[in-house]
Amino acid sequence: MIAKSPYSNLLEQSQYKYSLQDVDEPNLYREIYPYDEIPKIAFNHRRVPLRMPADVWITDTTFRDGQQSRAPYTPKQIVDLYKMLAKLGGPNGIIRQSEFFVYTKKDREAVEECMSLGYKFPEITTWIRAKKEDFALVKDIGIKETGILVSCSDYHIFKKLGMSRSQALQHYLGVVKSAFDAGIRPRCHLEDITRADFYGFVVPFVNELTDLSKEAGIPIKIRMCDTMGYGVPFTGVALPRSVPGIVYGLHHYADVTSEMLEWHGHNDFYKAVANATSAWLYGASAVNCSLLGIGERTGNVPLEAMVIEYASLKGTFDGMDPTVITEIAEYYKNELNYDIPPMTPFVGANFNLTRAGIHADGLMKDAEIYNIFDTEKILARPAEVSISNTSGLAGIAYWMNSHYSLVGDNMLTKQDKIVALMKEEIDKAYAEGRTTVMGDEELEEIAERISFGIFKRR
Repeated sequence: MIAKSPYSNLLEQSQYKYSLQDVDEPNLYREIYPYDEIPKIAFNHRRVPLRMPADVWITDTTFRDGQQSRAPYTPKQIVDLYKMLAKLGGPNGIIRQSEFFVYTKKDREAVEECMSLGYKFPEITTWIRAKKEDFALVKDIGIKETGILVSCSDYHIFKKLGMSRSQALQHYLGVVKSAFDAGIRPRCHLEDITRADFYGFVVPFVNELTDLSKEAGIPIKIRMCDTMGYGVPFTGVALPRSVPGIVYGLHHYADVTSEMLEWHGHNDFYKAVANATSAWLYGASAVNCSLLGIGERTGNVPLEAMVIEYASLKGTFDGMDPTVITEIAEYYKNELNYDIPPMTPFVGANFNLTRAGIHADGLMKDAEIYNIFDTEKILARPAEVSISNTSGLAGIAYWMNSHYSLVGDNMLTKQDKIVALMKEEIDKAYAEGRTTVMGDEELEEIAERISFGIFKRR
């Protein structure tokens, strides 16, 4: 039988209906995941089409997964950060949702305060255990959607749950029905999907969920959880590691629409951002992230990275305010005493800072030579230089102009006497054995002293 596809608008053969494959022994993909060796990336050279949805968005897990690897946020801190997420996401809700825990009094207080703000975006959702009392708790608070853990690899089904595949499937379907009974939209978190038997369990299970959704008239969201960061974005990679293959398979063989597909990745193999972008490109509308990538083990997909990825792919921020990224970074440093690794893109202290004098000379002539984009306009962070014995006259002049906000005719050049005097003082310090870069306070003290108070310490 052939029918017109709503996705490609072409006549296509009807999809093969995959059935659950119950097995006596778990399929652990030992050739790919030998455990005593680095996991292997296997290729089958099967290519699936790029089909980025017309609308893509970001969802947030800062207050759920992001709280599992650091000291819990206070209710005030959660409210402050939630307000920043709303401001960053803008009026079009590009940051569509944010998920919360609801187990402790502190969690519920934070949820209630955030809900009282009345923001349309990010919509507040939760993550709960698959228990009836948890559904009741969520419903009483007034939450409309909640995440439910439905582990899908044999590592979890056999080794953690002690079930067969058919037992796990029936258990999960019962949990989803309980969510329906409570009037809650379920978001099924397919934990460890990149080690799961995709056509032997994942697709048959999601087909059952699709049927349930149609019967109940309630949408079921599918979160593809790359729990261990095993996902691979390259074309032609074999399942279960292929991000394009997972997204395509759920579209084509389980009838999951783009707006019901969400990617949740981890950064164990440095592929979190690439995998999330790949999920967008191959048909998932949502990618799940946390602020600064803070999350379990090596962390989640950094939310600020996907804000920039969105603008790269779409050519517009669609109402998002990227300068809030810098506000968020400052809040983590100053209010939460969180040490952001200095080389972290967009938020680290060194992300648009140069130490080389030759680079500083280029920055003075045109910042575009050594700055990745106009970071002052887009992120409210002008390009910076750090000062050492290798900075040269150009570096010192650039630091002076930037630090003291000198513009136009007031800007200093390499030829100005005060720049030469600064260099003499700095060179003297290094000649006497200094090895570290100069701090701003030290440089301010030198500038004030040699300028007889014209340049004052802040």
